[in-house]
Amino acid sequence: MTRKPKRKPPPSPEPYPDHPSPSPAQCLAVRDALLAFHGFPEEFAPFRRLRLGLDSSPEDKDGPPSTPPTVLDGLVTTLLSQNTTDAISRRAFAALKSAFPTWDQVVDEEGKRLEDAIRCGGLAATKAARIRAMLRGVRERRGNICLEYLRDLSVDEVKTELSRFKGIGPKTVACVLMFYLQKDDFPVDTHVLRITKAIGWVPAIASREKAYLHLNSKIPDDLKFDLNCLLVTHGKLCQSCTKKLGGQKTTCSNSTCPLPSYCCAEEKMKQ
Repeated sequence: MTRKPKRKPPPSPEPYPDHPSPSPAQCLAVRDALLAFHGFPEEFAPFRRLRLGLDSSPEDKDGPPSTPPTVLDGLVTTLLSQNTTDAISRRAFAALKSAFPTWDQVVDEEGKRLEDAIRCGGLAATKAARIRAMLRGVRERRGNICLEYLRDLSVDEVKTELSRFKGIGPKTVACVLMFYLQKDDFPVDTHVLRITKAIGWVPAIASREKAYLHLNSKIPDDLKFDLNCLLVTHGKLCQSCTKKLGGQKTTCSNSTCPLPSYCCAEEKMKQ
């Protein structure tokens, strides 16, 4: 009787299974340290209230409205934010919505009005092509241009749905998941990548994609949103703490920064 060959286990989505950091305790400690240092960032506070099921404050002029933004609005806003600031991308989105009251008009328009509308956000031709192709794809597959059905899908299912569109990579999908679908995911932007490398949470050689997989597997779901918002904010306000000198980790020149005590956490654990 011949033996059936053993099935190989499916490949692990964790790219660094032997890298111990961050532990849940480390995540909590860094979250608390940054929260005490910065307070919760105002720019992300409206999204935090949405996650808690609360209305936005009337003072949140630059945040999402008291009613949750549509998933499609969030996706287009995130696409427009690539390679520019949040303030400029919001301005580009407002100009787009003013020029095109409906998404069908964006798809059906054959000129360059879409490019002109979003030109202030930079890379207008590339972004316009990606937005129009994405909208066309949604209409062809769903019959209408709406992504609200994503709210009923799992995180993995949302990733599968959105990743089919050109120009929508892991970071964009993760931002839509975290901000506009209120699901537990951990986007990795430049600030998050540099800081997590500096404090030893990911290997120094990690790409953004592998860092995303590793951090999402390690960081507890209930800490992902706050920790991500705080790391992004810290990267913007205290950039010197994540600079690299000759490929080596360096401590922050800001004496009040709370992160130097967490640098090289992996090496400290081995001592």
